Amino acid sequence: MSSLSKLPGSILAPASGTRSSEPRFFVRFCGRFPIAKRDSSLGLLVRKDRVGACSLIVKCSQDGNSSSTKRTSLHDLYESQGQSPWYDNLCRPVSNLLPLIASGVRGVTSNPTIFQKAISSSSAYDEQFRKLIESGKDIESAYWELVIKDIQDACKLFEPIYDETDGGDGYVSVEVSPRLANDTYGTIEAAKWLHKVVSNPNVYIKIPATADCVPSIKEVISSGISVNVTLIFSLVRYEAVIDAYLDGLEASGLSDLSRVTSVASFFVSRVDTLIDKMLEKIGTPEALNLRGKAAVAQATLAYKLYQKKFSGPRWEALLRKGAKKQRLLWASTSVKNPSYPDTLYVDPLIGPDTVSTMPDQALQAFIDHGTVSRTIDANISEAEGVYSALEKLGIDWNEVGDQLEQEGVDSFKKSFESLLVGLQEKADSLKLVSH
Repeated sequence: MSSLSKLPGSILAPASGTRSSEPRFFVRFCGRFPIAKRDSSLGLLVRKDRVGACSLIVKCSQDGNSSSTKRTSLHDLYESQGQSPWYDNLCRPVSNLLPLIASGVRGVTSNPTIFQKAISSSSAYDEQFRKLIESGKDIESAYWELVIKDIQDACKLFEPIYDETDGGDGYVSVEVSPRLANDTYGTIEAAKWLHKVVSNPNVYIKIPATADCVPSIKEVISSGISVNVTLIFSLVRYEAVIDAYLDGLEASGLSDLSRVTSVASFFVSRVDTLIDKMLEKIGTPEALNLRGKAAVAQATLAYKLYQKKFSGPRWEALLRKGAKKQRLLWASTSVKNPSYPDTLYVDPLIGPDTVSTMPDQALQAFIDHGTVSRTIDANISEAEGVYSALEKLGIDWNEVGDQLEQEGVDSFKKSFESLLVGLQEKADSLKLVSH
């Protein structure tokens, strides 16, 4: 989707065989040896490069209404396993999401890095940005106007899913400023402001799971605002996030809790990226044999913790008031190590009442050859074994979580600051042109 605008020196080619009564799809051919083909399950053109990597890089322009919707494994994932597939990307035109919704996508996540790529690499935002600057908006205010429009437009597209599931699905997530990652009160105020200005029932306000923001989560939930808690990298922090959600529900004073929902975004692939480096440094056969196993093992144990915390008297009391479980959301599902299977962070983490948010490549890989089966709690003892084996090798899970959290916060801050600099340069150029 957003990759359309990032591919330099490419040409647009119409998909062959399209008819005027169907959506038309276009693909950019990049690199020296592109191969385009129509994916049989989606009717979308995808690109396969020489190493066989696939990515959804489709762009859709609607020519009439298509009455037929082809089923994909995403539909099966939700209907047979109770896991909601979401898309981890957002850019203009937001109508690009329509073929993905038809393919079974049930929600969207965004973050500062996604918006940095979308806005800096596309001219689709220029007209609105020009008007905002000419009206006297400062750069950061203009940024939020651009973001809020995308979020509102996406929320409208997913409202039918939200309505059909009685608020159980169909959410679009927008994150508070990454500058606030260590500001409890500032995060609370920013979350309330974002919720008010977006003004859509199916928006999730994203709050990072930093130590300073865990109290923010409780306060925002108690205000009746639905939250996507992001940047969770450890079981200890995850349990604190669950408690913040439960505390918030209990403190809300609401008699009907059914419209206050939440997801806990547990990051996966980045865990392996860091721990694999540690294991390679240790270098023993035992250590090397554990590469690529840490992330899924910890995520499996997170699901076990989820099942424990959302049961028993405390939860049952909230359930009687209509409360909904804070679903686990698997984030960072793209494979960073090319030697690993491209569905490594999707296939083994399938279970009821969970969400898997996937960027282009992970989404296409799962549609193409993913396995729809309940796997999340199929090998709990094996996951426990991996987790403890890593501890015995000197891997401190809490330290890993803290490092990854800081890296995640720093990465989002860097993207945010980079985008603001780019927008300032664009604003300066507009002012030069106007003189």
